[in-house]
Amino acid sequence: MQRPTPARIGFVALVTMFWSAPFTAAQTSPKPAATMTGTILPWWTMIEQSFVAAADAMPDGKWAFAPKDGAFDGVRTFAEQVKHVACANYAFFQEIEGKTPPDACETGGPNPARTKSELMTYLRESFAYARQVIEKMTPANALDPASGRYGGESTRLGLTTLAIWHASDHYGQLVIYLRLNGIVPPASR
Repeated sequence: MQRPTPARIGFVALVTMFWSAPFTAAQTSPKPAATMTGTILPWWTMIEQSFVAAADAMPDGKWAFAPKDGAFDGVRTFAEQVKHVACANYAFFQEIEGKTPPDACETGGPNPARTKSELMTYLRESFAYARQVIEKMTPANALDPASGRYGGESTRLGLTTLAIWHASDHYGQLVIYLRLNGIVPPASR
């Protein structure tokens, strides 16, 4: 076996350096700075897509369904769950904007929607409104005080987090209602 010469070693080192430089640079390049919206919006989008798809999966004739036995006694109907979340979405994000939220979201609020079609429109619009508010959040305003009867004393970021948790909690309830009616939720298909 021939012993490598310094010139050959130098050539191999140079080729290796140039060959690996693009990969090394790509691996060590700083990531773009995270934005407030870019951090929060994926979580909001995930619950929005899951919730809307679950609501839409329930057939029209089952929107009045509510479990009746045991620990389910006196719970909201499927339609009431959807309407409650739509109203609450408006409430939390209006509180973030310093606006007066709708009254009585606990019982569906003032929106007259009743049919599946009307409630689905109300639900989609509530998520879209919330998205517009989230898109205005920045590191400079995220910790600004925000409060109201639904969210309590908090910050813009705190109420946004609460809204994500709230919709997620009710999503779990929709999943139970769907499964009790023999429907596999879209996210589980």
